[in-house]
Amino acid sequence: MAAPSDVLVSTEWLEKNLNDPKLRLIEVSVNPGIFERGHIPGAWNIQWHTDLVDPVRRDIVSQQNFEQLLRKAGVSSDSTVVLYGDTNNWFAAWGAWIFDIYRIQNVKLLDGGRKKWEAENRPLTPIVKADPPGNIKVGAPDLSLRARLGDVLAVAEKKSPDALVDIRSADEYSGKVFAPAGVQELAIRAGHVPGAVNVPWGQAVAADGSFKSVEELKKIYAAVGIDGSKPIITYCRIGERSSHTWFALKKLLGYDVRNYDGSWTEYGNAVGVPVVNLAGTVWGGK
Repeated sequence: MAAPSDVLVSTEWLEKNLNDPKLRLIEVSVNPGIFERGHIPGAWNIQWHTDLVDPVRRDIVSQQNFEQLLRKAGVSSDSTVVLYGDTNNWFAAWGAWIFDIYRIQNVKLLDGGRKKWEAENRPLTPIVKADPPGNIKVGAPDLSLRARLGDVLAVAEKKSPDALVDIRSADEYSGKVFAPAGVQELAIRAGHVPGAVNVPWGQAVAADGSFKSVEELKKIYAAVGIDGSKPIITYCRIGERSSHTWFALKKLLGYDVRNYDGSWTEYGNAVGVPVVNLAGTVWGGK
């Protein structure tokens, strides 16, 4: 059984529908210059670190700025939006999460992202298509999709029944390393939130970067007790990898899921919160 088509599109479908006037294709990549060197024809470039977050506060993009961004990208109320990107669709999945927060309908993710599209030698172009402005109206944010530090701390202190899914690598989870090599955003402590289970994001995808089937995904998460019977919070380091797992759990499996975008760079730097690592359970500020 393939993943549901109401939230995913295949590379084959997208190539056949590139000329659909109601299609708005948006790339959300993180590596500098990758869009400019070549992107899927008709795509509009949205930059995660300036467009989908607040440029001053550590927060998501505001309602007003998001509406302006989408109108500039040609998104209208009757548009079908398809998101894709580099780095395993992590930041495109963040984009899907932001679209959901602002209640935008008919938004899909390209299954496999740039990785699969390029591997299949599908067309790329450096030419940016000029579309007329859109008329999309962005509603008030649905903050039920977003977890905060207090929500996670409540789980750590066993004051909340929610399940926590840490989607980082096993070495990050155990505290053997603070973060993947070469990243800039760090925490002063390594480890994981007490009570969190570890399901690295990559377990949800096949070798080509596309999501595994619904049946496979259910088995993977059920093996660690994540079966949709209670609310779930996903987290990683800065919130982008956990957006990918949020998409799998929320959009493909239909579970009640919130993404903790503060993730380990907030929690691991917080004072007075418990952390589990190779040394056992330790507390911040002590």
